[in-house]
Amino acid sequence: MQANLAYQAYNQNNIGIESPQKLVAMLYEGVLRFIYRAKKAIDEGDIETKVHFLNKTNAIFFELINSLDMNQGAVSQYLNNLYARQIQLISQANFANDKAALDEVVHVTRELLEAWREVTKEEDR
Repeated sequence: MQANLAYQAYNQNNIGIESPQKLVAMLYEGVLRFIYRAKKAIDEGDIETKVHFLNKTNAIFFELINSLDMNQGAVSQYLNNLYARQIQLISQANFANDKAALDEVVHVTRELLEAWREVTKEEDR
């Protein structure tokens, strides 16, 4: 019975997600949204909120790493290393309230999102 409830919850959460490609774009957008909130919390001296949103951001990068198909070669390895670097920067920002580290994560994530949208746009044609 628990498995059935979990399956139903999973299906409800996936309503409105058109494709795995859309999900990746949503994850990148989530990173941007959570970092914005973490930076605001740093400005306000709200440590609890900062940690909350940086943990959410890290969770997204861990999920992206876990979803990589490492049999795809160099691209997968590159993304694995890139995501790991973002996690490192987020940890640095968390420890030292380093907004410059978060700015770097934002820059990389925006580039990834733009590239992802271009690639998936070509697939939709």
